[in-house]
Amino acid sequence: MQVISTTDDLAKFSKALRAQPFVAVDTEFMREKTYWPILCLIQAAGDGEEAIIDPLADAIDLAPFLELLSDKKVVKVFHAARQDLEIFYKLLGEVPAPLFDTQIAAMACGFGDQIGYEPLMRTLLKAKIDKGSRFTDWARRPLTEAQLSYALSDVTHLRAAYPILAESLEKRERKHWVEEEMEALNNGDLYHVKPEQAWKRLKLKGVRPKEMGVVMKLAEWREREAQTKDTPRSRVLKDEAIFELARLQPRDAKGLGRARSIPSGFERSRAGAAILDTIKEGAELPREDLPRIDKPERERAPADVVELLKVLLKRQCEAFSVAPKLIASSADLEAIALDDEADVAALAGWRREIFGEPALRLKRGEIALKLKKGAVDIIEA
Repeated sequence: MQVISTTDDLAKFSKALRAQPFVAVDTEFMREKTYWPILCLIQAAGDGEEAIIDPLADAIDLAPFLELLSDKKVVKVFHAARQDLEIFYKLLGEVPAPLFDTQIAAMACGFGDQIGYEPLMRTLLKAKIDKGSRFTDWARRPLTEAQLSYALSDVTHLRAAYPILAESLEKRERKHWVEEEMEALNNGDLYHVKPEQAWKRLKLKGVRPKEMGVVMKLAEWREREAQTKDTPRSRVLKDEAIFELARLQPRDAKGLGRARSIPSGFERSRAGAAILDTIKEGAELPREDLPRIDKPERERAPADVVELLKVLLKRQCEAFSVAPKLIASSADLEAIALDDEADVAALAGWRREIFGEPALRLKRGEIALKLKKGAVDIIEA
């Protein structure tokens, strides 16, 4: 087992991988006590090449491997890539490309909604994965042989699974399905929260218009503090504290100290003073500059139409061996039930061909559903 802890060894390994068409990549990280994930290990494997990279080693610079991730000639293979991509986006300033996510590919090949790594590898490779090292403290050194073997197996299995899934997509003429999903993963906004947009992560049910400016500014302040101090948001200010302070809108330390969500003595701290300034700033925002939260009640979709669309979706997904979640959500079905031109993914591209167009034809009465030998079938009406 090759464990790389120097820049020279990493450069040689990365150079060998850049000569290959694809590389399987995985990471181990910790983030329980930080805002940003702490990268503890990188595992990578290509044809005849595999290694564990130790980012915590004193004598290593990750630049050679990051150059590999930026190489557009090499496909980067991940499973459920979002968290790994967040790490590399922070290091690179861009999303590694081109990408291939085996979880999304498996959904396109009919392996179910968001299939996990272990069941997918068991199905494709008959692989038996030892789960004993799953909850390892990956930041602790030295790591045992068992821990390293567990980490490396993630990419050696991934290396073997990729050609199987790629071939299946080619045979089914679904390669472009996954390519569309990979384009969506290239959006950098997925991996970095802009402080001024942090309020969008909150559940705003029950927030009154006069409270909205304070909620927005407190969420922004919390996000900046968490990012600057590299600490979890909840350790700066909990969600319930944001909403309580938006309701109370205290003007001084004494008022801040009355809030149940604020620890005793916090109101006299520098952070307490900053929160009071932030509340004042949020309360003074012009009402017309705030987003609308008193949305009019949405028209309810006809329940019978939604139920028919659910049956059709299940039928189409079984007929084409594709995971339902990759086609349409419950909200999408409700939108289609209300509007033939709804702005949902199910009415565009390959999804429209598989489900969207039949859904519209079902609404128009041009096709019908019937039972045939115990299974749902489509007939021309």
